Amino acid sequence: MRRSKSLKMGTSGKFIRVGVVGVGRGCSFASGANEIVGMKLVALCDTWEARLREAGKRYNVTVYTDYDKFLEHEMDAVILANYFHQHAPFAIKALEAGFHVMSETSSNATLAEGVALCRAVEKSGKIYMLAENYPYTAFHLEMRRLYRTGEIGEVTYAEGEYNHPMSPEGRLSISQGMNHWRNWLPSTYYCTHALAPLMMITDRMPISVNALSIANREIDAQTVRVGDPGSCILCRMDNGAVFRIFGLLLPGHSCWTRIHGTRGAMEILRGSGYFGSQQIRVWHEDWLRTPGQPADRTYVPDWPEHGDLARRAGHGGGDFWTNFEFANAIRSGSPPYLDVYRGVTMSSVGILAWKSALENGRPFEVPDFKNEEKRKAYENDHWSPFPDHAHLAPHQPPPSILGFVKPTREGIRLARKIWKSQGFPGV
Repeated sequence: MRRSKSLKMGTSGKFIRVGVVGVGRGCSFASGANEIVGMKLVALCDTWEARLREAGKRYNVTVYTDYDKFLEHEMDAVILANYFHQHAPFAIKALEAGFHVMSETSSNATLAEGVALCRAVEKSGKIYMLAENYPYTAFHLEMRRLYRTGEIGEVTYAEGEYNHPMSPEGRLSISQGMNHWRNWLPSTYYCTHALAPLMMITDRMPISVNALSIANREIDAQTVRVGDPGSCILCRMDNGAVFRIFGLLLPGHSCWTRIHGTRGAMEILRGSGYFGSQQIRVWHEDWLRTPGQPADRTYVPDWPEHGDLARRAGHGGGDFWTNFEFANAIRSGSPPYLDVYRGVTMSSVGILAWKSALENGRPFEVPDFKNEEKRKAYENDHWSPFPDHAHLAPHQPPPSILGFVKPTREGIRLARKIWKSQGFPGV
């Protein structure tokens, strides 16, 4: 990962002018687009006018409800924090308009979008970054450093977990509307929080996936979710290793990473709190230890630099580092580690895993999105479970292995009560 002695300015001595789409989650990026990382927030865009106007006043910037008008604003880069399944079309438009793009959570919601996005980045020559924040926690960066020293050897097996249960009230408060993407999200789609750290630590790429979904309607009985609450994905990696990915909403909070190599293993120690104990454990078999090497050690890691800034940011420091890495990539003109190919590959793992889950675990090949010949086969694959993608292809898949399930009356009543209290216009 590149580092910069100066955080404030690029080589031209000017701030990178940034516009942010989405004033919910996007406000974290808006706050982080500051002089510390050499950025200046200049515009915001959202369709929720009340929230948009409030955010515009808070940041003292121009606001837009029309994305096309937003792209006419004088700026250098666009950060997308809009709905999970809508990023690729927005990113492609911004790239075609001449802007660098950072996109949060999911690069593409269909394989066809993934192909189109890779082509758009290549044609534009602009920087694209997936704003996946979990690789940038102190312990994941430390595990990356350790892995690169060769201490545990070559990865053979790894586990990543992102399981984030919420109360029914909490879940409904961030998923306004019966057709909100969170309510239709298949259990495998939100896999990047668990997969990205493993990929960034080991620098391995998935080449095939198979998955099983966990359908339990009791867990969502008081919400309007129609997707399954959990899944397990197995990824075969390009060196033969196997990565297990677990999530998403099952009771029992878990954000955890473990890696086994040919010479040892390391993990985040389990414990209470968002990221467990926040300690790293590294251990070796006696016959694999080098002279003077401890058999087992546990310690609390820190960021190699800028820890004071990272500690003040959300998502374990990741909300600072994503803006920082994006700005550095723009200044240098070199793609970040989480470039379009890794972003599309990780997002496509979730899509292909859902195809697998609907066929009870059948493996699916992950295409090489750098290779035009390989990816061309997927350019018309518009397979998607989201309601607003129903028109893209016939016989679209359900969001649950149980099929197209219906919310309970209890869940609908609670949802309408919460959405009304929030002033959500769709109630």
